[in-house]
Amino acid sequence: MSQQLRVLALFAHPDDAEFLCAGTLIHLANRGAAIHIATMTSGDCGSTLFPASKISSIRVREARRAAAMIGARYTSLKEKDLLVFYDKRTLSKVMELLRQVNPTLVFTHSPSDYMVDHEAASRLCQTACFGGMCPNFHTGTKKLAKVLRMVPCLYYAQPMGSADILGKEVLPGISVNIEETLERKAQMLASHESQQAWLKTQQNQTAPTDTMRKMAAQVGALAAFKSAEGFRQHLGQGFPQDDVLSAMLGELVRKPESQGTASSR
Repeated sequence: MSQQLRVLALFAHPDDAEFLCAGTLIHLANRGAAIHIATMTSGDCGSTLFPASKISSIRVREARRAAAMIGARYTSLKEKDLLVFYDKRTLSKVMELLRQVNPTLVFTHSPSDYMVDHEAASRLCQTACFGGMCPNFHTGTKKLAKVLRMVPCLYYAQPMGSADILGKEVLPGISVNIEETLERKAQMLASHESQQAWLKTQQNQTAPTDTMRKMAAQVGALAAFKSAEGFRQHLGQGFPQDDVLSAMLGELVRKPESQGTASSR
């Protein structure tokens, strides 16, 4: 490619990106894209065994290790679990990060998801993408990044379980074939070792990688793939209308065969 594609995957917690879009990130990294994975929190509530400071430190190390597997950078914005709010201070953090990374393509959570941290991260990311070009929005940091020159393409990952909080199916707009990258995705997710016991206790997930594989198979079945990740592109006014992700990945991308039969929220 003539100019390196920059990709930001901004999610709420360490391991969210690995669950929801790591297979696609691997495809993009293999095509020369610069990948930056960021989380709103350091995962301070993700343990019944360790205090917040200890588990946060562990989870940041795990997230960095996972990102390094695909040559990606990792950043934690150091908010607190269950306390990701849409407010000026937090938006300023997200905006500054977005301007520093200056991405062409951004991934984040579904606007409707099973917990509010995810939904708040999605809204913050949407506003940062839309407002990143506004020079009159000051983030307040000492060394300011330049404002964006264009609004990046924004894609929402499938919510966990592919349903909204009322249990209604959320159908992806596009599905990315991750059959070739599934094992590396699983390795990235397995790097988050501290979450094995926590997810078993809090969400009854005995094996997170098995949960991930099951979701990949469910999304894949919608588009006649063995394993896939699903996305919906934000197409509101002011956002790019061209589907950069599909253009980059070509035959790896399909629209679900049953499109239009489920919720598009």
